[in-house]
Amino acid sequence: MANSGATNITWHEQMVGRPAREALKGHKGAVLWFTGLSGAGKSTIANAVDYKLNHRGIHTYLLDGDNVRHGLNKNVGFSAADRAENIRRIGEVAKLMAEAGLVVSTAFISPYSVDRDNVRALLAPGEFIEIYVNASLATCEGRDPKGLYKKARAGEIKGFTGIDDPYEAPAHPELMLDSDGKGIEALADEVIAYLATHGIVGNV
Repeated sequence: MANSGATNITWHEQMVGRPAREALKGHKGAVLWFTGLSGAGKSTIANAVDYKLNHRGIHTYLLDGDNVRHGLNKNVGFSAADRAENIRRIGEVAKLMAEAGLVVSTAFISPYSVDRDNVRALLAPGEFIEIYVNASLATCEGRDPKGLYKKARAGEIKGFTGIDDPYEAPAHPELMLDSDGKGIEALADEVIAYLATHGIVGNV
C-alpha cells in the first residue's frame, strides 16, 4: 500500500475482518454520500435517515460537514485544494467506519465530481452510494438557513458554491432526491427503501 507522506510503515492485517464485523451487526457497511447545494437539505435528510435506521437496530454514524470542521478538519479552508483535502479526509474516515460494519451517512456539499469519484474509488462496488439532494439554486437561496447566500450576494463570502464557485451535479448518482418537491420524511424513506432493496439492510 503506497503512502507518499511517510516512510518505513507497514500495513498490519487484522484478525477480525469486515465479514465478522458485519455478521455481528446483522447488516452490511456502506457510505451514504449526500451531496448538493447549501440549503438543499442534505444534513436534515441524512439526520432523518440516521435516526430512522438507528431506531430499527441498524448500526450507524453521521458525518456532517459543519460538525467535522469543528474538529478533524478545523484547519482546512474553502479553496479548491482545501475542499479536496476536506473530502479526502472524510472519505478515509467513512471508509474505516464502513469497514467496521456501520452505515455511514455523510452530508457535504462536495461540489467537485472528481473529489466524490476519488472517495468512491476507496470503496468496493456497491458500498459508495451517491445521493444527490436536488434542489434548485432559487429554492436553496430562498431557504438560506445560515444566511450564507445573502452574504455571498453581498460579496462578504468569496468562492461560495452556486454563486461564484461551481457545483458539479452527479451525472449518475445511485439515488436522486427531489428536495424541491418532497418533504424530509418521504425523502428519508426513499433512502431507506434503496438500502433494503440493495441488500445493505434488511426490510426495515
